[in-house]
Amino acid sequence: MDNLNYGIIGNCRSAAIISNTGSLDWCCLPEFDSSSVFAKILDEKKGGSFEILVDETFSISQSYEPQTCILITTYSNGDDAFEVHDFMPRYYKNKEEYHAPPEVIRYIKHKFGRPHFSVKYDPKLEYAKGITNSYVKDDFIVSLTNQEQFDTMFMYTSFDKNAVLNGEEILLQRDGYFLISYNEKLFVPDLHKVYLELERTKIYWLNWVDRTPTYSKFNAQIIRSAMTLKMLTYDKTGAVLAAVTTSLPETIGEVRNWDYRFCWIRDASMVIKVVSELGHKNSAKRYLQFIIDLMPDKDENLQIMYGINKQKKLTEETLDHLDGYKGSKPVRIGNAAYKQTQNDIYGILMDVIHAQLVKFGTDIDNGEELWGITKGIVWIVNKHWKEADKGIWEFRAEDRHFTFSKVLCWVAIDRAIKTADILGKTHKIETWKLLEKEIREDIHANAWNSEVESFVQSYGSKDLDASVLLMESYGFIEAKDPKFVSTVKAIEKELSNDGLLYRYKNEDDFGLPSSSFTICTFWFINSLFKIGEEEKALALFEKLLGYSNHLGLFSEDIDFKTKRLLGNFPQAYSHLAMIECAILFSKKNDEQKILEKLS
Repeated sequence: MDNLNYGIIGNCRSAAIISNTGSLDWCCLPEFDSSSVFAKILDEKKGGSFEILVDETFSISQSYEPQTCILITTYSNGDDAFEVHDFMPRYYKNKEEYHAPPEVIRYIKHKFGRPHFSVKYDPKLEYAKGITNSYVKDDFIVSLTNQEQFDTMFMYTSFDKNAVLNGEEILLQRDGYFLISYNEKLFVPDLHKVYLELERTKIYWLNWVDRTPTYSKFNAQIIRSAMTLKMLTYDKTGAVLAAVTTSLPETIGEVRNWDYRFCWIRDASMVIKVVSELGHKNSAKRYLQFIIDLMPDKDENLQIMYGINKQKKLTEETLDHLDGYKGSKPVRIGNAAYKQTQNDIYGILMDVIHAQLVKFGTDIDNGEELWGITKGIVWIVNKHWKEADKGIWEFRAEDRHFTFSKVLCWVAIDRAIKTADILGKTHKIETWKLLEKEIREDIHANAWNSEVESFVQSYGSKDLDASVLLMESYGFIEAKDPKFVSTVKAIEKELSNDGLLYRYKNEDDFGLPSSSFTICTFWFINSLFKIGEEEKALALFEKLLGYSNHLGLFSEDIDFKTKRLLGNFPQAYSHLAMIECAILFSKKNDEQKILEKLS
């Protein structure tokens, strides 16, 4: 079965996606949202790739170097073997700065015998819009295009450059390397220097993991997901990407294809909350600064998403010359959803601000700016919470009074009250408490449908929606409250399909979804656990982990029938929810061990 059998490498500046046979099929340089230099994942013929080719006698396996983001692809026929260690360099230059150049390094490690391989080096710059030509020079292979837009890329290697470019067979007798650089190097690299880059990057990731707590259950999955979330953060501004790809479809052959190389305030805030719980304070600090920089005016409405370099305009266009993943057109770059109104983002943001103050106390940079943002959020929510919006799922049709949006408006005020208390700004609290009560009572009066015995997707509807499961996580309702228990049961009955969840079943702008939104299944597992069905939750969790790819990575969606991964990859949303569930089970495991010792 075709699946998203890819690994990700990255250095918090950009990333690359490499298949389980060692083909580099997606990479944008110099940054995450730059135009692609390899895009085979979006068009097998025209997109461009960098492939390591061996004959049929070789078996190929792939794994990450433990506790790192260095991807190792092993080729062996029993008598001959070698490994490709793929990574993007990242390590400390000094206490404040990282060395994270726009480069991909493929370190070729000779294992034993006399292995032969060939290379298909076929970059297609600028989304393969025009012709890219590659030329052998004294120190490198240069690739350039100048039809649509001028762009260049450089490849340095220890192997014969003509043999590489012509796809000739290479006999491997010792270690070697390929180094792809967006910029021409001032000093020509050699094998020793490249090996140093590998070791320094390995040490960076080992140190990063060492600062992450160890869990008694599902620790390997938590660590892999945490490192993946780290690779989705953009160091320069603190932004967090939803995914590193564009236009991987939610359903093969359909048009639900979107560019996810942007920072959604909702996704990013949820990621930062989880990452800071794992002890990584710097990521949280950088993200909060990103938000502060985006909100210069006290009454400025927050967009739902921004470019990673704080761009506010993300004009959507289609690349009609590309056939799309498995023929799924259109391929989109940019995302028109940036214009949408989604009132939940204020609650999401207020929740992450409050969480940082709880975790790190008032020993946090920009406390005064954060208090200013808090007051601004309350002002905006007070002004707009009664209005309809597009909701968490970005319906492109009419606005509605979505329950999730209303709950998060309540969260905004609830967390603002708690933030005011922490900061000693008590003069606002009584006024804000009246607003909190008004929103809470409005939700209970309008979002509960006694006919279906559940909180519903929007006011006045009978449609169920997985997002209302988060009412408990955000503290709006107790887990054991009969209304919440009934909601979980109703959602299971209506939205569960062989243990995987629909986001919703009512037809949207594109018809009934045929794939499960992975994060919704994690939310459901979390809710089952909270209402006391812990064994059932654990069984579903372990089943869901089995649907990840060979490296434990998740995309956005899972096909109900085939269980193949679909949607953009790897998906921050899916991995943060996986971590939350895994930590729940781990803490329960710890509690049981303590009780056993006491009994």
